[in-house]
Amino acid sequence: MGEENRQGPLLGDLTDKEGVHLCAQLRRELVEDVSKTGGHLASNLGAVELTVAIHRVFDTSRDRLVFDVGHQCYPHKILTGRREAMCSLRQYGGISGFPKPRESVHDAFIAGHASNSVAVALGMARARAALGEDYKVLALIGDGALTGGLAYEGLSNAGECGQQLLVILNDNGMSITPNVGAVAGYLARQRLKPQYLTFKKYYRRFMNATWLGRKVYRVVHRFKQALKHNLLPCSMFENMGFYYMGPVDGHDLAQLTQMLRYARDLEEPVLLHVKTVKGKGFLPAEENPDAFHGVSPFDPITGKPVKAAGRNFSAVFGAVMARLGREDRRICAITAAMTGGTGLEEFQKTCPERFFDVGIAEGCAVSMAAGMAKQGAIPVFAVYSTFLQRAYDMLLHDVALDGLHVVLGVDRAGLVGEDGETHQGIFDVGYLDSIPGITVFAPSSYAELERMLERAVFQLNGPVAVRYPRGGEGAYAGDSGEASAVVLRRGSDITLVGYGLMINDVLAAAERLAEAGVQAEVVKLNILTPLDPALVLESVRRTGVLLTAEDCTRSGSVGQRLAAALAQAGLRAKTVLLNCGDKFVHHGDLASLRRELFLDCAGIVERAEEVLDRGE
Repeated sequence: MGEENRQGPLLGDLTDKEGVHLCAQLRRELVEDVSKTGGHLASNLGAVELTVAIHRVFDTSRDRLVFDVGHQCYPHKILTGRREAMCSLRQYGGISGFPKPRESVHDAFIAGHASNSVAVALGMARARAALGEDYKVLALIGDGALTGGLAYEGLSNAGECGQQLLVILNDNGMSITPNVGAVAGYLARQRLKPQYLTFKKYYRRFMNATWLGRKVYRVVHRFKQALKHNLLPCSMFENMGFYYMGPVDGHDLAQLTQMLRYARDLEEPVLLHVKTVKGKGFLPAEENPDAFHGVSPFDPITGKPVKAAGRNFSAVFGAVMARLGREDRRICAITAAMTGGTGLEEFQKTCPERFFDVGIAEGCAVSMAAGMAKQGAIPVFAVYSTFLQRAYDMLLHDVALDGLHVVLGVDRAGLVGEDGETHQGIFDVGYLDSIPGITVFAPSSYAELERMLERAVFQLNGPVAVRYPRGGEGAYAGDSGEASAVVLRRGSDITLVGYGLMINDVLAAAERLAEAGVQAEVVKLNILTPLDPALVLESVRRTGVLLTAEDCTRSGSVGQRLAAALAQAGLRAKTVLLNCGDKFVHHGDLASLRRELFLDCAGIVERAEEVLDRGE
């Protein structure tokens, strides 16, 4: 990152008036683009002025801008050469909905999970110092991400580093600073005036030029700090070692730009507190920002979805939870800032005293559930598979070690599609299997989800996970009972094994193979852990061929465990393990991803015919 490579800010020559026009244009294009592709809208609309201001002051091809979560990066993508590609946003083969360094030099770090930006930015600042390089480091974090403990670990360490590091807090909902009265408000406004900031910058430079000046500066600074703390409440950020600026109107482009220029020149940790409106500029999103956080294609005029949302596994889970909650007061529901996404709105309304939203703090949710279970409650934590990863230690240490009865509703299990690498729920099959004493259910239909959830809550002990996919059920809508595995179709040539929604492609493949004269036996697994391989072994003894199809990683997959069981039983059989491999799966529609991974009907048929024709 040599100095000769610096190009300057992309929008460095933009006037305030031109900037305002650019912000309006960005909002129009965001609504138009996302209305076609779906994606995160409200968060991006709220960050337009902030993004433009950043690109007026910083050169993001060199300066490092680290997004937290990253779902507010669409304006940044448009401004950094990807405007024409926005029509492919989150589409198979198109650009990602999150920052992605492989896409652009302007994307400093991949993002998709919350609360890590300050720690990552601190690492970059420390690397800059260690390597003797010269560039600026910024972390852009929302108030929602401050509910995660990792954010405070980063802030605590960053405040002590003493190096240039700018943390921009995009506050669009949670109250961070209290109302402190007219005098405090007046002083805060004075501290943000350009004249004051310019004077302060030159005053610091002048006083630090001599030994006597530095001594006088320290005395005056201590006096000023004491006076300020008597008139203003002490900011927790200042306690952590940051120079605090704000709150600033996040939609006043001129003032934002001025504040960023001042913060850029301070060689110390700075926190700029920016107040924004989520969904700004698009009335439907402003009035209902939660509904427009993540959207499917919609009418850009009315905001109404193009296709009405149908029944799905999350809604069924929520309905069952509400019913069970009314029946048994021991049942409690926990979410990590995903009440709507996990279908728990009805439970929240009917059992408010037993509903708990811990914010973006999955580790806290699991530890809290452990405490509740220890005292006789039945906690059910509804969480996306990708976010449950963040609580692995708590599952081991706080839940499993004492054999506590905590139920996990693992939503978005398996491939989820357009959100891509950071959100695919392909790891839980493997890591949940490593939890001692856990039971993992895999329903394939709404009826099975209802029965398995009831069983998890009332009949089992210890940790239990019920994992279910995004979206609705497929052609299979039956209920296979309480057996750990069942045979759905008899055959003699090959054994096909699947679970969850994958059973639909497995059954379709068996039909296709039958047309070609191949009789496939289909075994559906209902319980993945502890795995009972007896039914599969019995089937393979007759067919001599095993093919498993599952949308999870190869490592820790059920297929690997079944192959090991075959070897332990001394069964020599041809095996094909279809899964997502040992890699991250990129974004795209589910049909395209399954086709690429040979996890659709055609792929299963092709691999089955290959193994049957090889004669190995």
